[in-house]
Amino acid sequence: METKDVIYELRNRDGLSQEELAEKLFVTRQAVSRWETGETTPNTETLKLLSRLFDVSINTLLGSPRTLICQCCGMPLEDSTTSRERDGLFNEEYCKWCYADGEYTYHNMDDLIDFCAEHMANEQVTGDQVREYMREMLPKLNYWKRYTEIGGEEKFKEFRDQLIRELNDLHIEGMPEVTELFALVGGYVNLAYPLPNGGNVKLLDDAATYLGCQLESLFGGRCFGVVANMEFLLVCTYEENGENPELVLYKKR
Repeated sequence: METKDVIYELRNRDGLSQEELAEKLFVTRQAVSRWETGETTPNTETLKLLSRLFDVSINTLLGSPRTLICQCCGMPLEDSTTSRERDGLFNEEYCKWCYADGEYTYHNMDDLIDFCAEHMANEQVTGDQVREYMREMLPKLNYWKRYTEIGGEEKFKEFRDQLIRELNDLHIEGMPEVTELFALVGGYVNLAYPLPNGGNVKLLDDAATYLGCQLESLFGGRCFGVVANMEFLLVCTYEENGENPELVLYKKR
């Protein structure tokens, strides 16, 4: 099915006229008409609005041109099993069990393998066969590649502990001691910081994976956000839900 047909079917499913859909998307009726005739395709931002409005993934809106699998566990993805960010947008990289509310469920490959071996084994496939399959398949997925890039699970733990030491060595006033860092997707923590000229700037890559955490300020009222990777350390503060962010430190490693 093509995008034009998908939009037409979804609009009619929800009982919306072209004018009503256009009003919800802040576009003209003519724009909706051109989408449904195939003359044009919605831009990225409009696809996000359509995704939220109709509660379907962008991949579905585009006619499912990609066969999606979870990049953590390998499960084939449908809209009903695809993960979401905290704001409700689909994250088409992961299933809803491996990634939820901006955080990953599994930080240790063995934990995932143990879970799958327990729940996938049956009369035809033994737990040992599941383990063998998962150990061969998982390192090929994007989520686990970040471990092999720095030398495997043990090296990853060393790297995480080194980042924790570096962050605590900053001795930022009001920031509690960092004791743990979690894998976080860039789109979830990529705040827009105000510039003196009235503009805003984002410093992270929405599609990248970072290590980070949130800490309550010792002085109350605001939270500290900590994000790091192999290249930099970033510390900011913000109010509830990331409102009014202020950049405290951005340091190259």
